[in-house]
Amino acid sequence: MAAKLNLSGPPDSDTSSPNDQSVSSRSNNRSLRVADKERRKNEAEDPFVLALKYFSDVEAGTPVYGNDDVERNMVLVEKVAYSKGLSPETISIMLEFAMSLRMGTILCPRVLKCLIPATVVPQEAVVRAFVWLGVGKIPVSTQILFIKWVLTVFDMIDAKDQLRAIYGFIFSFVTEENLCPFICHLLYLLTRKESVRVFRVRKLLELQSKLGRQPFLLNLLSLYKVFCPELVTLSIPSRIKSVFRNHNMPWRSALIAVQKRDGSQAASSISLASTVKDKTNPRKRKHCHLVLPALCSVVNKEAQTEPSSSRKVVPLVQLHSFAQLLENMHLIELPAQMGSLLGSSLALQYLDCVQDESALLRLNFWLGYALHEEFLFCGDGGASQNSEEALQFLNKLLSTQHFLQEGFSSSEAFLYKFLTVWDGSLLRPQILGLLSNIPVIPSSQIRRLLFEPLMQLFFTSSLFFKCGLMECLNNMLLKWLTWHSVYALEDDLDISLNSHTSINMTLSGFKDSVMELVDFVGRLASVGLQLEGCHSLLLSFILDFYETVCDTFLKYGLPLVVIPPTGVFYPALFASDPVSVDRLAYIMYRYKVNLTSAKSQEKEQAFHISRQTFREFNHYAVVMVNCLWNSKMFQPGMGVQLGEELLLKSNVPQYWASFDLVHHPAFMSYAVDFHQKCWPGRKDMDLNSIKHSKPWSWYLEYLFSQGYDGLKQFVQSNISRQKAAGDGQGNSLST
Repeated sequence: MAAKLNLSGPPDSDTSSPNDQSVSSRSNNRSLRVADKERRKNEAEDPFVLALKYFSDVEAGTPVYGNDDVERNMVLVEKVAYSKGLSPETISIMLEFAMSLRMGTILCPRVLKCLIPATVVPQEAVVRAFVWLGVGKIPVSTQILFIKWVLTVFDMIDAKDQLRAIYGFIFSFVTEENLCPFICHLLYLLTRKESVRVFRVRKLLELQSKLGRQPFLLNLLSLYKVFCPELVTLSIPSRIKSVFRNHNMPWRSALIAVQKRDGSQAASSISLASTVKDKTNPRKRKHCHLVLPALCSVVNKEAQTEPSSSRKVVPLVQLHSFAQLLENMHLIELPAQMGSLLGSSLALQYLDCVQDESALLRLNFWLGYALHEEFLFCGDGGASQNSEEALQFLNKLLSTQHFLQEGFSSSEAFLYKFLTVWDGSLLRPQILGLLSNIPVIPSSQIRRLLFEPLMQLFFTSSLFFKCGLMECLNNMLLKWLTWHSVYALEDDLDISLNSHTSINMTLSGFKDSVMELVDFVGRLASVGLQLEGCHSLLLSFILDFYETVCDTFLKYGLPLVVIPPTGVFYPALFASDPVSVDRLAYIMYRYKVNLTSAKSQEKEQAFHISRQTFREFNHYAVVMVNCLWNSKMFQPGMGVQLGEELLLKSNVPQYWASFDLVHHPAFMSYAVDFHQKCWPGRKDMDLNSIKHSKPWSWYLEYLFSQGYDGLKQFVQSNISRQKAAGDGQGNSLST
């Protein structure tokens, strides 16, 4: 019986299975219908949903005044907008309502001011709004407000392809004088190479002749010239003041509040990091751009996969290796915010390989705005109120410039303004690091832009600032000379000093700028050593600079030799530490090698080194030889002269030998040590005995074995050792 039951069990279950499934399916469908009905009932009862339905269905011509319904619904929408932000569907409904003027022009500005996106802005809604803009019934002030809103949320628009498709329609508004600055800004963001046409260039030039050389027209023309230089023959200044502002004041605080509350990472041009602290005084710290935005795509994924797309694009955020970057080099889509490039090594490699001028223009615009807003235009000191953010931001900017091996034009323009208000202590290493990356400045402007503010800071700051500035100027000179050696052309004398800017300079102009910089450092060094009592640390940084200067001809191919001033030469010669004297000897040795080579090539290379330069070097060489070797210090014609009576009153025996290699304060400890090793049994120490022929040669070998290679090279190149027992006069370079 049990077997029968077991055998009959499966057929029964098979027979009932379809019925059970049918019952279960009907039950599930009923549950879904009940849930859907409940959801529709809740939505129907939701006041916000009712408000949206009102604005989407309201008939044209409905009055505003005395209409309690519109006021109640408008307040509901504003409440949600300022607390949570509006969804894409809500933005589409409200934007359509405002721009269609179904209830006149009164509510339009109010609606535009409450369009705070919670996530993204639908592109279709913006395109339809531009269509309504062409109707001509919207007041100019409202049109301006709408375009400001588009500029504010530009990076939150989910795609840009349809906007670029109506580029010509948007361009037609440039003829409106009030709209022109804002339309130019929007066109600047939308422009691609295919957007540049002859008739558009002609129209912009026509507007310029009517309105004057307005910066917003020049910025757009400069972008056109980058894409199609053959169409824009107008001479564009290499440094144009960036006048495109973030017109975000009506929406800024609300967007910040929504993004902080929801943790939104939307790429907004005015988004702030969640780490920004609230300030007690709302009048302080108007902006914060020091946190780099996240690298994100400018279009959504759906837009990338649309079959109607003209070509496939690959967002940088989807690339994770250099190999992937090489495979998709010509399909790269730039991110929504160009500031995010600074935080991505792959993005920087793309920027360095492709050298996309439009990308650099956008990056310079963003960077210039951030630097000016945070460091110059904040009344409370800007970045000084949040030094950790500023430190990280500037360090990232420095690492980017070191990677690209050049600075940005926007940071250069910022530095010229910042130096006039800088106290020399705020973020000093970072500011000096940025300063060392600026390209060559024409000699006619270098004094006003660079020397005057730096001179005031140098003479009123501490020893450590003086040392830091000397290091900065040395790095600046090194970069200038490196640019010259890399970019100098063999066939002519034009030098392209920066691969990303249109700064071209003749060789003579470049030499003038280098000469101005070297002379300026010479003046600072001479006075600085006097102010700091010839401090050895400052002297070390100064000698670093002149180690660069002495090799400008042979190492960098620049036909220029500048001899250090007496205010640097004599403090180094009379320094109390042997390292400074050794470095001075090495510098003089390199000067002789460079001058000798330059003199032999003058006729072949068609350049000329001044005879005054040779005379100055010969004078310094004779002074060093007579001082260190011949024991003829304070003799007539030595450059350093003291009256005979004053020297006798000093009671210094053999004062003329006070600075030779035996009695020099820097080497006396070595002379004493050598004397004890050479004559260990002597009780009376006579250092003059070292000057005898054999001990003198031993002593020199002993000094050279201590690592003073500069002194060794100077002696070997300027002094004939066969004359050591006689007058010891070396061979100086003759002109």
